[in-house]
Amino acid sequence: MTPSKNQDREARDRLRRYTARQKVHATQVKRRFRDNLAGIIAVVVIGALGTGTQIVYANGGFGPKSPSASSSASASASASASASATSTAAAGSNTGDVPSKSLADGRDWTGTLTLNNDVTLGITLDGKAAPQATSVMIDLIKKSFYNGTYCWRMSDAAQAKFLQCGAGKADGTGDDGFQFGPLENVPSDSLYKTGVIAMARASTQYSQATQFFIVYGDTYLDATTGGYTVVGTVTSGLSDMESKITDAGLTAVNSDTDGSPKVATTITGATIK
Repeated sequence: MTPSKNQDREARDRLRRYTARQKVHATQVKRRFRDNLAGIIAVVVIGALGTGTQIVYANGGFGPKSPSASSSASASASASASASATSTAAAGSNTGDVPSKSLADGRDWTGTLTLNNDVTLGITLDGKAAPQATSVMIDLIKKSFYNGTYCWRMSDAAQAKFLQCGAGKADGTGDDGFQFGPLENVPSDSLYKTGVIAMARASTQYSQATQFFIVYGDTYLDATTGGYTVVGTVTSGLSDMESKITDAGLTAVNSDTDGSPKVATTITGATIK
């Protein structure tokens, strides 16, 4: 029997309705996929931002920076000359009971830092170029704050070799309840030469506190947020620190070349005059 026109029309209507339902279903699937993807991306971004903040704070606020080709060339060309330095002003203010910068008295201060009772570093602090940071360290040393604090972080990368000290706890936390600025005596070429003592900080220029790092190999650090205050230099004992502490390597935390020293290290004595 030949199908009637009504049957043909009904078949076409059913086909149109089926096709329409399929299009709606496909649109809904795409929308759900897009919404789910957006949600996943949002979670990942928020998680990354949170982790980044924690890393910046936990790392004392700075990370190794590989020098650019121009920086390397500049450093090689001026290897025998001192890096120029500047004071860096920035918006912000001190918090807590920050020692007066007048303590530095505009002069050099000499003293010692003893690590693990068997490594003695001779040090000089530059009260003229970094009066605020020098005053802070003078005050902390005189009241024996550093005794028993931790050298908790170490980098042994080819372009970043430092030991970070002065934390009240082994996990890198625990300062003396204040933060200060501005940045002072910052190398203009991002090069922190072997023997430099510089103040660690978090992301802002007024987040310096009690922690500092000792550079045991020429180190380049990111200057995009202002750099780091060079407060002084190690005048003796650096090779002893290397042979007894840093040569043993590190336990990776932030990267293969950035973590905690394998030789647990504390400051067991400090003097200044």
